[in-house]
Amino acid sequence: MISLMLAGIAGLALSLLGTPVAIRVFRRRGWGQLIREEGPKAHYEKRGTPTMGGLVILGAALGGYFAGHIGTGGLIPMRDSGLLAVGATVAFAALGFADDFIKIRMSRSLGLQKRAKFLGQLVIAGLFGFLAVRVVGVGTDVSFFRSTLLDLGIFFFIWVFLMIAASSNGVNLTDGLDGLAVGSSAQVLAAFVVVGFWQFRHQAFYDIDETGSDPFEIAIFAAAMFGACAGFLWWNTAPAKIFMGDTGSLMLGGCMAVMAILLNTQLLLVILGGLFVVETLSVIVQVLVFRRTGKRIFLMAPIHHHFELAGWPEFTVIVRFWVLSGLSVAFGLGLFYADFLSKGGLR
Repeated sequence: MISLMLAGIAGLALSLLGTPVAIRVFRRRGWGQLIREEGPKAHYEKRGTPTMGGLVILGAALGGYFAGHIGTGGLIPMRDSGLLAVGATVAFAALGFADDFIKIRMSRSLGLQKRAKFLGQLVIAGLFGFLAVRVVGVGTDVSFFRSTLLDLGIFFFIWVFLMIAASSNGVNLTDGLDGLAVGSSAQVLAAFVVVGFWQFRHQAFYDIDETGSDPFEIAIFAAAMFGACAGFLWWNTAPAKIFMGDTGSLMLGGCMAVMAILLNTQLLLVILGGLFVVETLSVIVQVLVFRRTGKRIFLMAPIHHHFELAGWPEFTVIVRFWVLSGLSVAFGLGLFYADFLSKGGLR
């Protein structure tokens, strides 16, 4: 428990104190946000706000993760599962950074081409899946609250890619209002702290020896990421002083998918990240209906822009969507605990 507290507090402090420094540095370098021309008119005033704040979240989370391994006798050894989660998160941050950097360098609101971003996600997912199975020892079956009997075999790597791509793109789509994506992500990451610690305390119940991954390692990293997001949110709430950019959104989405896979709670992520699912589905439905009928269901997709254009103040949309995210997380954790009790937990 002390390790989790150290990781969370260190991530929070580093992010809270480091973000204003990054704001000044990024502003001097001209790393300002570019706004989509077809977006809400009220967003035009945000043009030039420092972006790529995901670098701060990443740096603070790494610091928190290492702080969580400080013991009375020195540095506690880091396990393969934790290092793999960290490595995958860094890789997604690098992909997002490339996307953001191209936007700034080319002075346009679109960065990497879709094929390049798809290829980057494919490579990261492939490497992660290979290392998760061969090095960490994660099974190739589908999981919900724990591993199931549905073994995907070689198709597991396709499943890993679909999960990672859906999660990273889902958070990326949600990142359109000040603090919406990072605040919602913090809630999901907090849930993974609970899930990881609970699995650690009840290892026999979750067959941890057979799954290979170390849930406490993932819980430490989740705590560090949660603290880093909370500190960044202090400066990212409306009106935002800095945006996390694709550096942050792709990183957070990929990180959550990686944690779900390593904790054998793959399908649970769909419930915990319910807000991101809704945001993604709103875009898919909008595109499909428009291509078929030439009409739009929403005033603008993702759906948070629909309510904004319908007249809701931006902060109202953000807070209400945070509430929806919190309800999804609470429902997911409730199901997780209900499964534990139904299988004979606490007896």
